[in-house]
Amino acid sequence: MTPSSVHKPLLGVLAGKREPVPPLWLMRQAGRYLPEYRALRGQAAGFLDLCFDAKRVAEITLQPIRRFGFDAAILFSDILVVPHALGQCVSFVEGEGPRLDALKDPTALDRLRDQLDHGALAPVYEAIARVRQDLPAAVTLVGFCGAPWTVATYMIAGRGTADQLPARLFAYEHPDAFARLIDLLVDVSAGYLVRQFKAGVEAVQIFDTWAGILPAREFEMWCIRPHVHGAPQKPTSVTAMAKRYDKRTPVISGASSGASWAPSQRIHGLHSVDARARSVSFGCRFFLCGR
Repeated sequence: MTPSSVHKPLLGVLAGKREPVPPLWLMRQAGRYLPEYRALRGQAAGFLDLCFDAKRVAEITLQPIRRFGFDAAILFSDILVVPHALGQCVSFVEGEGPRLDALKDPTALDRLRDQLDHGALAPVYEAIARVRQDLPAAVTLVGFCGAPWTVATYMIAGRGTADQLPARLFAYEHPDAFARLIDLLVDVSAGYLVRQFKAGVEAVQIFDTWAGILPAREFEMWCIRPHVHGAPQKPTSVTAMAKRYDKRTPVISGASSGASWAPSQRIHGLHSVDARARSVSFGCRFFLCGR
């Protein structure tokens, strides 16, 4: 049996099929709760160093598959590798979380590259290839990136806050500069996902962790359009640009705490994955997949 002919339950679900046994997968990325992960984490100088160690990333990605036999492996990484590859200073403080050189005004955007430094991201692509070598044939490898809105909130605030208010204020006070940042993130996020597909992932997820804090109008403008129909000044979206590589590639949209706006997402052509009937995913509140 060739690898392309092996049945993969999660890919079947993402293609709209119902599996006799719903596939089981862990939406939150692999390993952080496992003792074997903690052992590897303790050997790294810092969290970002760990994300760029291809051998360890591959090992961490595979750990939950070996232990639990899930139907999908989630690439171990972080959504903030994208700002890092744009030239923004990113670090992680133990016990506190990410710290970035905050974009406090529109002029700060000039410090960013207009394209990703894919050389800086090379260990991510190497890790994907390593995982595919050792992943059981029926297990799907899922890559990911952060959604433009969520990534922008960290880039502007320089850290996570209770409601990401700095980004919301920036968007209201400097709409053109904010649109410019979202457009940039649409472009580079799509390019990053395409590189992941080329390296060997079989589906991708776009995490919009902070989607749920927005009212309906802003949710439409800053979350839905960049995902599906195009950012404020750009007639295309992360999903559309990623699918130019292969229109059949599954793209999952994970909008944490965004269930209140689910009707809007369905209207815009994303397809719901019913966790009770089609698949079971731990660690999520709401997710949709685009086909």
